[in-house]
Amino acid sequence: MEKPLPMESNIVLVGMPGCGKSTVGVVLAKRTARGFVDTDVLIEMRECLLLQEILDNSDYANLRRIEEEIILDLHVRRHVVATGGSVAYSEASMRHLKKRGVVVFLDVPYAEIERRIVNFDTRGIACPATMTLRDIYEERLPLYRRWADLIYPCGDQTHEQVVEGLLRTLEA
Repeated sequence: MEKPLPMESNIVLVGMPGCGKSTVGVVLAKRTARGFVDTDVLIEMRECLLLQEILDNSDYANLRRIEEEIILDLHVRRHVVATGGSVAYSEASMRHLKKRGVVVFLDVPYAEIERRIVNFDTRGIACPATMTLRDIYEERLPLYRRWADLIYPCGDQTHEQVVEGLLRTLEA
């Protein structure tokens, strides 16, 4: 990052399922005196369904549409926002999030994502049924990199180490 993060800005976490957006987000919010929002939770609250149930009742395109609606309706300041893994597909969502904060890509290598995602078929990942975890990773990686203001490699770190590293980077 070229300049320190203004206090009123959001910190928007993007990345693959299993990269730690929600866990890191909660701790980062506490450490920076910001609110915390998990867009997957907002989707589940609005729909009164788990992400996987939304997929089971419709399809991945519907889940992505709902995600975009939720994000475009999100007008928070001074928050850490943990996004769903598919947010990077929506140009409108990403532009909206970037206007209000810094987008941080939590970059975890595929082997570590594969190790962490033990419930691929029931996790509620918005993708066609024919896609493998590897396919999703390869398709999304360039999108995360495209939208990121900051790419933070964190595959071999604990969540606390990621938070500490992000704090140093964001405050620099």
